[in-house]
Amino acid sequence: MEAQMSKFFESVGSFFSGGDNIPWCDRDIIAGCEREVAEAATEEQKNDSIMRLSWALVHSKQTDDVNRGIGMIEASLDKTTSPLQTREKLYLLAVGHYRNGNYIQPDWRQASSLKKAIEDKIAKDGVIGIGIATTAVGLIVGGIAAALARKK
Repeated sequence: MEAQMSKFFESVGSFFSGGDNIPWCDRDIIAGCEREVAEAATEEQKNDSIMRLSWALVHSKQTDDVNRGIGMIEASLDKTTSPLQTREKLYLLAVGHYRNGNYIQPDWRQASSLKKAIEDKIAKDGVIGIGIATTAVGLIVGGIAAALARKK
């Protein structure tokens, strides 16, 4: 029970501290993806391999890798035919720019209002989640107290 409470408070703390939950990728995975691109037999396999390599690059801790991934995605974005693939590439571009610290331009009102809307939604969902968790903990503690009171 104590371990669960510890995890709960840790998750609440990380929510309010704004921790980075985007995964990191190491050089071994990037090297494997590069080999996969080089060994691709068909154009479809090559495109899939390039997509995985782009993912690995923008999730790297190395700025050069992130910039390379951004460049690869930007170069392939206009060749995309599927709306799903376009969405995936735009997400990877956002991750890459986030990793480089290129959040938004201060004078771009649309991005600023979108950022505020997202932050408001996250805060609202977080408060609701904390309320639900607090209620659950209260019910558990109340149940334990009632059980102990019956035993006496």
